[in-house]
Amino acid sequence: MSAATLLFFVMGPLGNVPLFLSALRGADPARYRAIILRDMLFALGIMVVFLFVGRILLEILGVSSEALTAAGGVILMIIAIRLIFPTGDNGRPQVFEEPFIVPLAIPYTAGPSVLATILLLMSQEPERWPTWLAAILLAWSAAAVILLASTSLQKLLGERGLTAIERLMGMILIIVAMEMLLNGVRNFFLQ
Repeated sequence: MSAATLLFFVMGPLGNVPLFLSALRGADPARYRAIILRDMLFALGIMVVFLFVGRILLEILGVSSEALTAAGGVILMIIAIRLIFPTGDNGRPQVFEEPFIVPLAIPYTAGPSVLATILLLMSQEPERWPTWLAAILLAWSAAAVILLASTSLQKLLGERGLTAIERLMGMILIIVAMEMLLNGVRNFFLQ
């Protein structure tokens, strides 16, 4: 459950609601849900593939789990700081037609921080892959429900409400990021 919660916060679906709506601006509003569902399924596929192939990639690159843990903490810290202190478009691409995979699936849902978190989970305890897969499915399901209801959420919470939730998620992620960074550094020195 803690892995699913972490992945959910890293995916940041509430913070992504305005980004999704902005990216969908050029599409037919009647197709919003179909586009979101399609791209969320692509994101799920990418995350599941990364769960099983990511570790092999790390071995090929010679990256240690300690370095991955520390790097994951740094990446999460950067993402969290951007959530708390946004700058314009957060460096995300703007889309003017119907999006396909980019930017909704990648990087908004299955971005570098989510993939790094999945790699981290799998590299620390690869034998628990069914647990990690369940965590991905649970976090993805919760994110999909929120993003499919994005137009309703924007009307209900308003821009300020969504911004407040995004900032809160950023503060929680900073705590998680610091823990990951400290664990990576501590494990490196304990080798």
